[in-house]
Amino acid sequence: MLILLTICNSVLMVTGQTLWKLGATGKEVHSLGQLLRLFLSPYVIAGLMVYAFSSVLWIYILNKGDLSYVYPIQSTAFIFALIIGTTIFKEQLTLTKVIGVLVICLGVVIITRK
Repeated sequence: MLILLTICNSVLMVTGQTLWKLGATGKEVHSLGQLLRLFLSPYVIAGLMVYAFSSVLWIYILNKGDLSYVYPIQSTAFIFALIIGTTIFKEQLTLTKVIGVLVICLGVVIITRK
């Protein structure tokens, strides 16, 4: 159950950061006023709310499990970020990125074995 909750938390973190990226993309930020307007973007606000929920869930996870066990599982966020980056933001998928994510997956499998 703890593994599933931690993976869900990773998905929430990436969702929040995706919303931040959507809110920030194409915006000029050369002044404090522009930065404040950026923070008032509906995407940025929604991302902050998702991230806040993610933080509450993370505190619960930390209460139930060892940091040295759950924190590496949190690295599954790299996997979800790669998927979002290539699908939503049309970022280039390179062999280096794929190998890196596969290494992360292997690490998560090794860490979660009992």
